[in-house]
Amino acid sequence: MALTESDQPYTKTESGLEYRSLQEGQGEKPEASSTVTVHYMGCFEDGEKFDSSYDRGEPTTFPLSGVIPGWTEGLQLMNSGSKYQFKIPYELGYGEAGYPGVIPPKATLYFEIELISF
Repeated sequence: MALTESDQPYTKTESGLEYRSLQEGQGEKPEASSTVTVHYMGCFEDGEKFDSSYDRGEPTTFPLSGVIPGWTEGLQLMNSGSKYQFKIPYELGYGEAGYPGVIPPKATLYFEIELISF
């Protein structure tokens, strides 16, 4: 499963996070202190997938305060039922060091995230 094709351009926030909506949901949006349940897939710039809750067959639940800054910021733009794509610069991802064995140093990351609930 690759990221969904979209002709819609990315919107860039002040921090450098880029996002685009593939599907809008309804209702409230989570806060930085919320715990969320999502389905997601992460890819590198070349399209290589490095992680996917879809591959594991179940969504993931976590506090927004415990993830990379790009996720914390990006998920607060969404409401339940939304599906967004994010282009996360390394400063909002795993930084200059990356995540050894998984994420290379200074990697720009692409995520497709579906917010199920919070």
